[in-house]
Amino acid sequence: MATRRRSAATAGDPGRLGASAAVSSRGSTGGTRGSGSAPGAPSAADEAGEADPETVAKLICLRMLTVAPRTRAQLATALRRRGVPEEAAEAVLGRFTEVKLIDDATFASAWVESRHHGRGLSGRALAAELRDRGVASGDIQAAVSRLDPEQEVATARSLVASRLAATRGQPASTRVRRLIGVLARKGYSQALAYRLVREALEQEGVDLAAAGLDLSDEPDEPPEETPDGPPPEP
Repeated sequence: MATRRRSAATAGDPGRLGASAAVSSRGSTGGTRGSGSAPGAPSAADEAGEADPETVAKLICLRMLTVAPRTRAQLATALRRRGVPEEAAEAVLGRFTEVKLIDDATFASAWVESRHHGRGLSGRALAAELRDRGVASGDIQAAVSRLDPEQEVATARSLVASRLAATRGQPASTRVRRLIGVLARKGYSQALAYRLVREALEQEGVDLAAAGLDLSDEPDEPPEETPDGPPPEP
């Protein structure tokens, strides 16, 4: 009897029936969306439900910033790929910059500190990574200039020392090539790599001259190998 009363009430109220169907539809859509959307990115259904492009842009930026810090250029690229109009995107990015939710200078400083001490990357490699992420030259220079040159040398020397034991027993030429490669991949100059590898091997008693190797000629050129690091984020 109670079931029939509820059915009759629903049948007599088309609005209530429509609301029930909408709730049911949202529930099933939400379940599918939750299983298929990428973390940190608004779903197409979320964006389609927003009439205001600025609201959509704000939602996208907030979700991306919740996952990890981003530069203004990275966020602008993401908004462009999502089809957000340029005027709306610039308005939101401007407001986020004003309230320091976007701060490329702080991003650059934190990036240099983390990647130098965590990955051993040189200032040169760090500057390249920041350029790839759209950071302005002034912010890059300010962040990289905080790296103490002596600290960079100490980090490079530590990298050589950490790989030295693994090369023992190999021909001197192979050891030199591999140790210099370690520093090249981290963005250190060939001049510094030559000097530190020569010092490390001579301290072990390796006679480089007898092996036909001359590391006294230290070319001060950018490394040819690509520095370590992930591809640029969108």
